[in-house]
Amino acid sequence: MAIDTKTETPKVSVGDYLRKNVREYGLLLALVVIMLFFQVVTNGVLLRPLNITNLILQNSFIVIMALGMLLIIVAGHIDLSVGSIVALVGALSAIMLVKLGIPYIIVIPLCLVLGGLIGAAQGYWVAYQKIPAFIVTLAGMLVFRGVTYLVLQNRPIGPFPKDFQILSTGFIPDVLWFLSTDPATDTIKNWTALVVVLIAVAWMVYNGFRSRKINEQHGSENEPFVFFFLQIAVTAVVAIFIGYQLATYKGLPNVLVIMAVLIAVYTFITTRSTIGRRIFALGGNEKAAKLSGINTERLTFYTFVNMGVLAALAGMIIAARLNSATPKAGVGFELDVIAACFIGGASASGGVGKITGAVIGAFIMGVMNNGMSIMGLGIDYQQLVKGLVLLAAVYFDVYNKNKAV
Repeated sequence: MAIDTKTETPKVSVGDYLRKNVREYGLLLALVVIMLFFQVVTNGVLLRPLNITNLILQNSFIVIMALGMLLIIVAGHIDLSVGSIVALVGALSAIMLVKLGIPYIIVIPLCLVLGGLIGAAQGYWVAYQKIPAFIVTLAGMLVFRGVTYLVLQNRPIGPFPKDFQILSTGFIPDVLWFLSTDPATDTIKNWTALVVVLIAVAWMVYNGFRSRKINEQHGSENEPFVFFFLQIAVTAVVAIFIGYQLATYKGLPNVLVIMAVLIAVYTFITTRSTIGRRIFALGGNEKAAKLSGINTERLTFYTFVNMGVLAALAGMIIAARLNSATPKAGVGFELDVIAACFIGGASASGGVGKITGAVIGAFIMGVMNNGMSIMGLGIDYQQLVKGLVLLAAVYFDVYNKNKAV
């Protein structure tokens, strides 16, 4: 007699699923609402092609650092030194490129290694000497800033070679130029940008339906189709709109491609890899993780090395964009990066967080900064609004945890 081994997929009511995932969908909705609000109050300036490009260039380094900061926060720690690492690596890259004349092909990987070594120096004290990360990285923030002043001798260094500037200010060339009938009058100036975005959206839709099918085959829980459809539809519409706007200007910025690749890699690491699951286990309960055989010290050490590398990459992107390395570079960046993670749903107590949430949180901060600047609001009001948004996000997290208990 044959035995039916097919498992039935659990059915989840819309109400229950919404209560469990209100933060995730609320973030996406909040970003869309904030964008629409500033689009209206700025008379359409926010979503013009030039401003969208500026928005990406201004926030790419925050998104990149938020990927590393999320892992540190999930592991139960914090890093206050990223702004100073940005300044120090930018200064070192300027000296190597401008004063020593070292080719940028050597300078870029060398700076990434230097960032990793800086992260390793801090990770050692946190992981193996058990000194709180707050104290270690606070000391690092002061030390690396002081070293930056010494290296630059309190003076900016620049300009950078054109090849290095492309890292931040360059655009992906239009390899599909032959699709244009008349480049002088065509609305779309870069067909490659539009085609790449359409392919990415098609892949996202395919991958979403494929994941649902796999869950059904294994009897795993699927989100209600209405939420799945709305999430896919909203994301696709926003992506295609932004892709079209970029295609009517200069196309895809290089930093957007770098950022997209990193987001995909870190999403895979946190959701599909063993090390990602171990980081979440470490932040959820360090003692239980250690008893289960996880080398918690080494894992903590790696998260700080990773943060140092990403901060170094961000430092080079900022220096290339400004075309100068300055002692004041990166001041306050650590607050924006940490705020992006907490707004994106990361828990202050560790063990909880998503890459997509951190990215959305970073763009919420970026859109608010950009929108308020277009409106002419002073830095005082901008800081006030950002502080209130951060407080509200953390309160929402604490409220949900207390309610669950």
